[in-house]
Amino acid sequence: MTDPTSIRRLYGRRQGHKLRQGQAALVEDLLPVVSIPDEGPLDAQALFGDIRPLEFEIGFGGGEHLAGQAAMRPDHGFIGCEPFLNGVVGALNHIRDGELENVRLHMGDALEALERLPDASLERVYLLHPDPWRKARHAKRRMVNDGPLDMIAAKLKPGGEFRLGTDDPTYCRWSMMVMRGRRDFAWQAEAAQDFLTRPADWPETRYERKARRQGHEVWYFRYLRL
Repeated sequence: MTDPTSIRRLYGRRQGHKLRQGQAALVEDLLPVVSIPDEGPLDAQALFGDIRPLEFEIGFGGGEHLAGQAAMRPDHGFIGCEPFLNGVVGALNHIRDGELENVRLHMGDALEALERLPDASLERVYLLHPDPWRKARHAKRRMVNDGPLDMIAAKLKPGGEFRLGTDDPTYCRWSMMVMRGRRDFAWQAEAAQDFLTRPADWPETRYERKARRQGHEVWYFRYLRL
């Protein structure tokens, strides 16, 4: 089946509103410092100069969740991927303001960065409020498809965690269907309340706040790599 691992195309505008002077300066000065290398294998030593647990966020939006996780675990290394410049600027603000030295960014396709990591090298992978692509003909564009999930499974350590958050009912149903067919992940929910309540170590995102303001339900999925 065609899915993001074979399409390798980013949809939408790469930049929204024009950057202000301070934002442009962040991109010019800080982004090169925290960006992952353009080529070659990626591991903790290459990214942070030492051996440490790694976590990976696919599409970090404004960067608040990425920064929150990094602040909670300064001994871990965090890799965040986001193709849109304005989101990257948001993350750079969090990195600067929080003096976070354990975050690296990739402004581009998350799968390109993910496949450069060693197998069984990640403690966690996050996919929060991805584009739901609600139309059936666009289902192949969803990140929750077997191609991306195969790669995520390969890069997670046994016992590592895949976290998925969404407020879209279509994406929720689709994800439950796809993940139910996987034999390499175990859903960490025993009752409905387990995926209707945000875990304490799951920082709230702006997308989540917006969804709740609009009266949407939000679902929090946690899967362990078997």
